[in-house]
Parts: sequence; structure tokens; C-alpha cells
Amino acid sequence: MKLKKMFKMQAELDNRIIREKGLEGQDLLPNTYVALITELGEFANEGRWFKHWSDNQKPCTEKEIECSLCMGTGDENYEMIAEDAEGNGGHEFIECEDCNGEGTEGTKNPLLEEYADCIHFFLSIAIKKGWKEALNVSEEAIEDFKEEGFEGGLSGAFLEMQWSLLNSRMFKGEENKKQHFRVAWGLFLAIGIVGFGFTPEQIEDEYMKKNAVNHKRQQEGY
Repeated sequence: MKLKKMFKMQAELDNRIIREKGLEGQDLLPNTYVALITELGEFANEGRWFKHWSDNQKPCTEKEIECSLCMGTGDENYEMIAEDAEGNGGHEFIECEDCNGEGTEGTKNPLLEEYADCIHFFLSIAIKKGWKEALNVSEEAIEDFKEEGFEGGLSGAFLEMQWSLLNSRMFKGEENKKQHFRVAWGLFLAIGIVGFGFTPEQIEDEYMKKNAVNHKRQQEGY
């Protein structure tokens, strides 16, 4: 992954948020940790591997995208349906030009989307703490995970990652904190690449897409 480029993009987004939300001078690091922990939970929820009580433990990697023009109805005149329900009836059906009446505009990968959300906050923490070099993980380290697997399976790796992440905040000593952060990031990458088969190119591309979405949200007053 092009981490240097991603760090630059994340810094630009973070600085824009701080500037436009009037957050200058505030310690936003605790919020960033909470946001990352929250996103990791959402990623796990889409991964579904831990849901032993469910018949469906397959990760959610494909979901139809609802057409934004017709709101998934296939009908550009869909707003008249409400009047039909009130007894006025007979609204004219106008086939949606964007989705050709299908109501959908292709598919997305919710698991990969949530993974990219996590990356935003990992990058933000690394920038704020001056830990950029901690995100340099060798290909050999990933290969080791491929050969040896995860102790305790995916849940074991996920819990160890969370433990290391929390220690990067709570542990005593800056060097110890950075080392825990390095471990958390390495496990996060391994979970994505080894556990779910993401490629570095897919991860980078999804991060770029979500970064653009986040800028758009700021522009629209998210």
C-alpha cells in the first residue's frame, strides 16, 4: 500500500474537519480511539465469523447498492406512490434512467468498506502520535501469518488486536505504547489480508474511495 500517499490524504481530511468544525487546540485523540474501536466492531459485525449462534457465519462481501435517484423503486415518479396509498391511485410509472428500472446500481462490499473506515482512524492516530513508521509491516510478517495461522482463530487475533490497541493508549511509556500500536496494526492487516483475502491494492483503493466520500460529507454538512 502507498502509505505515504494515504498519510497525506488522511492529514488533509483531519485538518479540514478540525478547521471547519472549529476544533483547533482540542485533544481529539481519545475520540479517535473510541471511533476506531467502534469501527472495528462494525467490521466484525460484517465479518460474522464469531456468530456461533447464527446459521449464517458467512462474511457480508456483496450487497446491492440502492439507486439514489429512484430510491430503489425503479420508478422516477416513486413519490406519487404515497398518493396512491391515500386512494388517489394511478400514478404514472417513469422508468429510472440511472438504473434502467432495476432499482439498484451495482453492488458493494460492506466488509471491505468497514475495513477501510478502520484504516482512517489507524492513520489518524499514527499521525497524531508521530508513529507513522509503526505502520510499516513487512511482507514476511504477513507470510508468517499465512503459514502459521491465527492462534485462537480469527476471534483470538481480533481480541489480541483490541488488547494491543487499548494498551497503545493506556500503557505506560511512549515506546511501549508505540510497540503495542505496531502489533495492533500488524494484526489488523493480517486479519484483512490473510483472514479475508483482501489484497493490498483492494484495501488501498477502498480507502481512497471512502476518503473521497468523507470529504463530500464535510462539504454537505455531515
